[in-house]
Amino acid sequence: MHVTVISVFLFSLLLSACKGPNGVGGNAAAPPVLPPPQVKASQPRQETVTDRDEYTGRIEALETVTLKSRVNGYLTQVNFRAGDKVRKGDLLFVIDPRPYQAELARAESELRRVQTRLHLAESELRRARPLVQARAMSVEEQEARDQAVQEARAAADVAAAAVQLARLNFEFTAIRAPISGRIGRELITVGNLVRADDSVLTVIVSTDPVHVYLEADERAVLKYRRMAESGLKGAGRVRSVPAELGLIDETGFPHQGHIDYSEPRLDSQTGSLTLRGVFPNPSELLTPGFFARIRLAGGQPHPALLLPERAIGVDQDQRFVWVLKPDDSVEYRLIKPGSRRGSDRVVLEGLSQGDWVITEGLQKIRPGMTVKPERLAATPAG
Repeated sequence: MHVTVISVFLFSLLLSACKGPNGVGGNAAAPPVLPPPQVKASQPRQETVTDRDEYTGRIEALETVTLKSRVNGYLTQVNFRAGDKVRKGDLLFVIDPRPYQAELARAESELRRVQTRLHLAESELRRARPLVQARAMSVEEQEARDQAVQEARAAADVAAAAVQLARLNFEFTAIRAPISGRIGRELITVGNLVRADDSVLTVIVSTDPVHVYLEADERAVLKYRRMAESGLKGAGRVRSVPAELGLIDETGFPHQGHIDYSEPRLDSQTGSLTLRGVFPNPSELLTPGFFARIRLAGGQPHPALLLPERAIGVDQDQRFVWVLKPDDSVEYRLIKPGSRRGSDRVVLEGLSQGDWVITEGLQKIRPGMTVKPERLAATPAG
């Protein structure tokens, strides 16, 4: 019995010696304390900005002509290459002119024959007048000669119209460009029969300037009108509003133009109004059929806070930033973003100019943690 008690006592002493002051093993090391993460922060930059509305539109040519012949005949010449740039009046196609040349010659001969009959009738009428006065001819015969003159004049008018029509048909055998622009490929080749007002020969589209059509919703249209009421020149009329355009592979909106037309009535089914912009296109980069991004002035100039886009995080459908507190801890703060300006974003709500916002190192941050910030000057315009 005494041996058992002594053994238990010695085991207890040995166990107590192996424990630390907190009752755990004395050889276990305490977890290391990590230093606060290093981040960069800057204050929002204040600038005077103009809100802009962005739309998606489609580029269209000012003029598009589907070229057809006005006369029947066999095609004898094609005087262009597919894709050429042509000028108004350039000769493009020739239809065999010989039948129409012969018809013109026949009509001119008929006109001369009828004019000869007219001259004869007028001469007979002039000789009849003194004879009637001398009672050598009856009044009835004079009236008959007068009637013959009227009929001859009418026949001469018909013959002259026939000559004019024959000349037009002869001229129509030479098909010229009705507008200046870029021409498509020939859809009928030499030797084929061309049918008047039916056979499509090619298509010509104008290239400079171009139109861009877009749909603005009812809210935007109302905003433009209220802007006019507040004195922003030209906005309420919609016409002459400055517009900017960017293609799918371009950064920003490098092309400058203006709105020149708006539909007179809002579409009640879609709640939108069709607007049309016009843009210079000397390089022909703006191709009819391309989609384009359009930006319009959406308000009067006003002061606004801008942040680099990289400083703004996304939480589902909300936008947020990390703001430094005086003790260098971080605060999660929701903001309301506005339009984008280069690499910056306008902040409409949620920040003041004196706030320090973390711009680099966002992936290291957790709510409430303390950081080691490097405070930078306001980011220059992006």
